[in-house]
Amino acid sequence: MKITQRHGRPAFTLIELMAVITIIIILAGLVVGGLGFVTERQAKEKARVQIALLSKAIEEYKLDMGIYPPTGNSPNGSFNSTSTVPTRDLYHALYYDGVIFAEETKDGGEVRDWTRRVGGGEIPKPTAIYLADLDPRTTSQGWVELPAGASKKDPLPPETITGIKDPWGNKYGYRSAIGAPVTGSPPSANNNTVNPDFDLWSVGKDAATNPSSRSDKVNNDDIRNF
Repeated sequence: MKITQRHGRPAFTLIELMAVITIIIILAGLVVGGLGFVTERQAKEKARVQIALLSKAIEEYKLDMGIYPPTGNSPNGSFNSTSTVPTRDLYHALYYDGVIFAEETKDGGEVRDWTRRVGGGEIPKPTAIYLADLDPRTTSQGWVELPAGASKKDPLPPETITGIKDPWGNKYGYRSAIGAPVTGSPPSANNNTVNPDFDLWSVGKDAATNPSSRSDKVNNDDIRNF
């Protein structure tokens, strides 16, 4: 009987298979890690762009109104422990009030008592829109959300939002150097601000910040204009 020997490629040994699997796992980890790095870098860049957009609108508000949108004299800009989030007031100052003014006067109507209570005093409301992309119905930045019950088809934007949010879904921080006027006394200076005009910041991916201390390590991933 003639026996024919088969000269095929030998099968992988267990050690070789383990080596291949290890290489695949390492490569997969590098890919995932690389994607995570790119995503995080994009989020940081988007936050910087958003802070620039808000800062420009705040400066335009100042040119018209003579003051920056005022906040309370506190590290986070709130007036008290039950105060609204400062960026809710920014939403009104930079967008909502201007929309409502245009709506009220579009047919030649006259608006009376166009003021808003801030802190312990009254300030004039703006009559212009400074940042149209704060409209939660049409925003391309994704930084304002429609509240429950509101729709993109609503004729007017919602009066109240939860705040202006950074790319990680955390509310931006804002505080003005000059606080809100109090009836019977001049506006007070906010001794917590770093800039002479206003401070604006993202708390970063970790959602943690200490607005009272610039040197606190928890602020390391914050993105700020100061």
